[in-house]
Amino acid sequence: MRMILLTCLTMLAFASNSLLNRMALAGGEIDAISFALIRIASGTAVLVLIVLVGRRGLPLFKPGRVLGAVSLTAYLFGFSIAYNGLDAGIGALILFGLTQIVMFAGGAIAGEAVSRQKLVGAGLAFGGLVWLLWPAGDVQIPALWASFMIVAGIAWGLYSLAGRGAGDPLAVTAANFLLATPLCFVIPMFLPVQLDPMPISNFGISLAVISGAITSGLGYALWYTVLPRIGSAAGGLVQLSVPVIAILGGVVFLNEAVSLRLIGAAIVVLGGIAYGLIGQRQRRS
Repeated sequence: MRMILLTCLTMLAFASNSLLNRMALAGGEIDAISFALIRIASGTAVLVLIVLVGRRGLPLFKPGRVLGAVSLTAYLFGFSIAYNGLDAGIGALILFGLTQIVMFAGGAIAGEAVSRQKLVGAGLAFGGLVWLLWPAGDVQIPALWASFMIVAGIAWGLYSLAGRGAGDPLAVTAANFLLATPLCFVIPMFLPVQLDPMPISNFGISLAVISGAITSGLGYALWYTVLPRIGSAAGGLVQLSVPVIAILGGVVFLNEAVSLRLIGAAIVVLGGIAYGLIGQRQRRS
């Protein structure tokens, strides 16, 4: 039961990042690059402070730190920039669909058993997402913005895989954030597109700080705690619930419309996740 609650809390943190990012950019409170920079800086400050107060060591030079820092950087920028031109639903489908593929592939390469029931559950969940997020009418997905979200999806999958063997999840997450911070401040100079900055409001800064310090920093540390217990394949599967949670949060907090399609697709997604995870738990028992 404790692991189920921790997993649910982690998914809520992930969904909150989407809501906070969408709220900030859609409201014109801050630009994508500034949001990502404040997010990584605030997350780093909180995590390093907690680790130092607890007198833990920062594993800056342990195996996996380079992959963790680089993939975290790619995810942060890809995620923020993509939402300048992508519908939130399309972006979520690209992000977590690719995350699932990367984590399943990584688990299989590492020799992790991927059962037929887990594959069926993933198929049901992914099918529910397609039903929920498929663009209605003649909608063209902008290739440039979609490419940023593709990078974010692959990067988040790699970041999750890098955390499978995290010894001290909080210290490892702090080390990843600390190493990623200088990368984040250098990368904007080499982006292939010109992103004009906009005036930054105090509200936009607050949203970015919350996203960095709480739902990203502490949320990712919690994810590194949960992931080794459930495995990479199940981790990719359970993350498919995040777009559904984010859209439901949008209905409650952003006054987005609710529909029978949304309700039905949510049932399919969560049902597929439950089917795959219940099968895994029965085999372990």
